[in-house]
Amino acid sequence: MNRSISPGRAALVAAFATIYLVWGSTYLAISVAVKAIPPFLMAGTRFVLAGALLLAWLRVRGAARPTVSQWRDSSVTGFFLLLGGNGLVTWSEQIVPSGVTAIIIGVTPLCITLVAWAWPGGVQPRAGAFGALLLGLAGVAWLAAPWEKPAQGGLPPAGMAALLGACVLWSVGSIHSKHVRSGAEPLMGAALQMLTGGAMQLVAAAVLGEFSQFRPAAVGMAAWGAYVYLVLIGSLVGFSTFAWLLRHSTPALVATYAWVNPVVAVWLGWQFHGESLTPRALAASAVIIAAVALITWQKNAPPDDTRKMVR
Repeated sequence: MNRSISPGRAALVAAFATIYLVWGSTYLAISVAVKAIPPFLMAGTRFVLAGALLLAWLRVRGAARPTVSQWRDSSVTGFFLLLGGNGLVTWSEQIVPSGVTAIIIGVTPLCITLVAWAWPGGVQPRAGAFGALLLGLAGVAWLAAPWEKPAQGGLPPAGMAALLGACVLWSVGSIHSKHVRSGAEPLMGAALQMLTGGAMQLVAAAVLGEFSQFRPAAVGMAAWGAYVYLVLIGSLVGFSTFAWLLRHSTPALVATYAWVNPVVAVWLGWQFHGESLTPRALAASAVIIAAVALITWQKNAPPDDTRKMVR
């Protein structure tokens, strides 16, 4: 790939539309698939297949064979992004509605801000960022309602813990990927991350006994359709587009997917999966999206003189 050539506006618009709509729709697809396919088995095979297809395509187009350091760095990123982040999201969607899942995962940019600050050499966020963090936390607490039982409108504690853990692990993987120096191009890095992270998910599936639980004959057309969609569109197209955007746009702009994905996921879950839209869910989602918008604006704003970093 020639890095000196900047993509045109149309390519960037198409890429952003892809991660907005595709990643927003994957929450519903995951929810449908895990009703018939064990979560880590479903996620692991999904990413291994997508990664293998992408790697084969890159090699046919003349890409160099991945180096040992590229495999190593990608496996670390894959551990946090896919085994930790995606794996926990997939598991949680067995017990948490897809729209609510997307709303909670929408706080990931807030977690990224804290992880980036804690990372060696990190910079303290602006004062306004702390306000955004508190606002986002309040929105999540209001949505989860840990003081209420699930029958009264609260979320299952195990599902809530898994989703918050997914946010933290995805954030660590995102920051780690920005600091590695293995030299893998975005699409090659995406392929290696999907292969290594997907393989780790399959190990988790084996440990949890999901292979023996899987009954292919019991999987209906809806679940198979959702699975194929996740492999070809959610992973192959969506994850690769995300990696490409990280190279050709700013992290703050790329993070705007967190504003849009919950809206798409909530609407699809309500329209096609019969998920209810309570006034509290709508109000809490508005609070969370506002917090993410504020934290993104803080990242886009010019730094104060007292906070400049030596590059």
